[in-house]
Amino acid sequence: MLTRITRIARVAASAVLACLALLPLATPSAQAATVPQTGWVRLAHLSPNTPAVDVYLYPFGNTTAQLVLKHVAYGTVSPYEPLDAGLYLVAMRAAGAGASTAPVISTNVTVAAGQAYTVAGLGPYSALTLKVLNDELGAPSGRAGIRVIEASLQAPDVTVTEGTENIATNLRFPGVTSYASVAAGSAEVRIATQTAAVTGQVTLAPGSTHTFAVLDGTGGAPKWLDLGDGAGDSSVPVGGVDTGFGGAAIPARGTVAGEAAWGALLLAGVVTALLAARRLRRG
Repeated sequence: MLTRITRIARVAASAVLACLALLPLATPSAQAATVPQTGWVRLAHLSPNTPAVDVYLYPFGNTTAQLVLKHVAYGTVSPYEPLDAGLYLVAMRAAGAGASTAPVISTNVTVAAGQAYTVAGLGPYSALTLKVLNDELGAPSGRAGIRVIEASLQAPDVTVTEGTENIATNLRFPGVTSYASVAAGSAEVRIATQTAAVTGQVTLAPGSTHTFAVLDGTGGAPKWLDLGDGAGDSSVPVGGVDTGFGGAAIPARGTVAGEAAWGALLLAGVVTALLAARRLRRG
């Protein structure tokens, strides 16, 4: 009798252990199947003499907008919007125009997982374009990255320096540079035209990336915006949203949902063990 009980206990223990042993194998695959393949897009109005617009973002082939920004004026840049990887349509309409009216301009953007983009209205109103810019989210250790968008019609030719680093020389409107690698830390930024110059202090975190947008200013001098791209401490852009895992992944232990899920799995193992024990007794 003792031998039979011992055999039953061993079968029950083996069934529970087998159930638990399978969990580490099942959990990652469940998570991998449900991790959103996310990229990021921000929208910018950088055309000096173009009136305010309404900006629409549609999943390609869908007539229902996923994002609508109303009355976007020159010099406005939205936060990054997390999007599932795929093809999207960005359309600009005159501010207040109906959603069914023909857009002033539109373009497609293909969003790849882990990548960030700026879709910017650039150039004069008579030659307005929507340009898709690939945004870098990180720079080498101890360095930072700076890119310049020349969006000033009043100052159509600018030179930009950061400390002793030359970022752009005689950049013509509506030009965009590639990222320049500079030393991280605090430095003076100088933006010069043929008739005026402006300066300002900037602190660049190691690994961070930035876009400097040069805009029309007052008194003949340009102004500029420091648009943070990547913060340097993660692959998510500045202002990005943590989308999490979601779906059918097993919740973490220590949470109510997690304990319930683990309890259910253990119960299933015990039931399996009891059924095996019953068969063993009958045998």
